[in-house]
This record gives sequence, C-alpha cells and structure tokens, in this order.
Amino acid sequence: MVDVSEKQPTKRTAAAHASVVMSPHVIKALPKNKKGDPLQIARIAGIHAAKKTSELIPLCHQIPLSHVGLEFKIGSRGIEITATATTTAQTGVEMEAMTAAAVAALTIYDMTKALDKSIEIRNVYLLEKTGGKSGVFRRKSRS
Repeated sequence: MVDVSEKQPTKRTAAAHASVVMSPHVIKALPKNKKGDPLQIARIAGIHAAKKTSELIPLCHQIPLSHVGLEFKIGSRGIEITATATTTAQTGVEMEAMTAAAVAALTIYDMTKALDKSIEIRNVYLLEKTGGKSGVFRRKSRS
C-alpha cells in the first residue's frame, strides 16, 4: 500500500463514465421493470460500491467520502452513466468514482437481463479528477 501519511489532506473530486448498450425494446421497458426502477436501484448500488471500494480493490486506501452522485442519460442506444465522488483526504477518489460507474452499469444489466442477455457494458473510464499533487486531469473529448 502506498504511504500517503506525508501528503496534506485536500479537496479532491473525480468523475467517471460507463455505458450500458441495449436494444430499444429494453430501453422502452425500463419504467415497467418487475424488479423495480433499474436506474434508482443502480444509483443506490453505485453509491454503496463507492463506499466499499477499498474492500474491492486490493491496496486501495479507505477514504471518507463527502459526496457520491450518479447521473443517467437514456439515449437511443442505451444508458450513459456519470458517477462523481468528492473527499477531503490525502489521496484521490478516482477509484471510487470508477467503481460507482461500473457497479451501476452491472446493476442495470442485472435488472434488465431477463429481457435481453446481449446487453453490453462498455467504456468505463475516468472523465476528470481534481486536487492533490498531480492537479487537474480532464479527458479530451473523443470526436
């Protein structure tokens, strides 16, 4: 585990992305899901996953989270997920944001797999991070 004891606690933020690609008939059926609203369950799962990141990722520091949020954008080809995380700590929250996005995507798959097993989870990546010694990172848009 990396020693962060000499680092100063600073405000740190991160945003991550994940995509769930699904057919139009699955998208149309989202509000009528027998298990409940997949997006609301995915929001809870993502928040919970962010809080448990240090238990899932070996050697990842346990950090106090000030905020975790998830946004879902439904499009014609599926759902785009953006997860955000904030802390004031000695290390960043990139892994917490990425874990939240990935687990939210997995939850959507779990909630909709009865309709179509060919649903795909794609493009889990860091969008941006702020704070800490390395400063700001923003992913360049893909054209």
